[in-house]
Amino acid sequence: MAEPRTKVLISAPYLIPNFEKFRPVFHAVGIELTVADVVERLSSSQLLSFAGQVDAVICGDDEFSAEVLEAFAPRLKVISKWGTGIDSIDLESARRLGVVVRNTPDAFVEPVSDSVIGYVLCFARGLPAMDQSIKAGTWRKTPGWALHEQTLGVVGVGRIGRRVVEKAACFGMKLLGNDVVEIEPDFVRKHGLEMTTLHDLLARADYVSLNCDLNASSYHLADEAALAKTKQSAVLINTARGRIVDEQALIAALRANRLHGAALDVFEEEPLPADSPLREFDQVMLAPHNSNASPAAWARVHRTTIRHLLEELHLSIPDELISPEARNELVP
Repeated sequence: MAEPRTKVLISAPYLIPNFEKFRPVFHAVGIELTVADVVERLSSSQLLSFAGQVDAVICGDDEFSAEVLEAFAPRLKVISKWGTGIDSIDLESARRLGVVVRNTPDAFVEPVSDSVIGYVLCFARGLPAMDQSIKAGTWRKTPGWALHEQTLGVVGVGRIGRRVVEKAACFGMKLLGNDVVEIEPDFVRKHGLEMTTLHDLLARADYVSLNCDLNASSYHLADEAALAKTKQSAVLINTARGRIVDEQALIAALRANRLHGAALDVFEEEPLPADSPLREFDQVMLAPHNSNASPAAWARVHRTTIRHLLEELHLSIPDELISPEARNELVP
């Protein structure tokens, strides 16, 4: 009797449009593929329709709860996460059930930190507002600030947060930082970074950039109490995880003019619902969880994610039956 084929679910929305060039690799090692119909992520209920059918998954931010993992067990052996964040996976349950979880640290440091600086520049220089004004037929000069006149507060001085600090320092910005772990004194001194409490950072920063991981301590970190401490002229920037911000509290602060504006690449529910009040504000910039956009970064994550999957399944990339394009992607 022929040995059963290894079955893999592909549900990473960034990988799927570029997947055909990698298909020969999976075919050559005897993997049978199921490609999910996904926009941003699969919910727990959507995942359950695949329970017991696959040995491994290449996923995005799918909701692998304890219930889902238990339903996928004991067949599921590997989750290869496309990207860095693994907060949507119940890691304790994965360990208990013997499911290996791999991700790609440092995947999007450059594009995400660029996005933060881009948002700061847009608000400081009033670029979107002037563009909209001119297109509406109004010739009106608006206030703007040079970045060296402004203060940036970085909440979460990890890999991305540090790069934000480094780039903002080049503009001469006053820099405040907050983190739950101590940051190396050499880095702090080199970039003129002042580490302080979260409340002090919120009270003094013109721009607050959220660059922390999502966990129990950061869930709704930007809640009603925190937003009440921000400067009325401040802008909140979130390129990390949507649930770090209490969206209802943010909406209330914007409606009450207790916050100048916000730039949001991530949301509590994705895609952002059509009836979300966040769509109503001219002073809010919205993006579809896309601050990681970078052809080079995406290609590296495609390569790493597939390689992690094959490693954990103890499958080697064959020399034959691989297109030159796929080989360039998969070989380090």
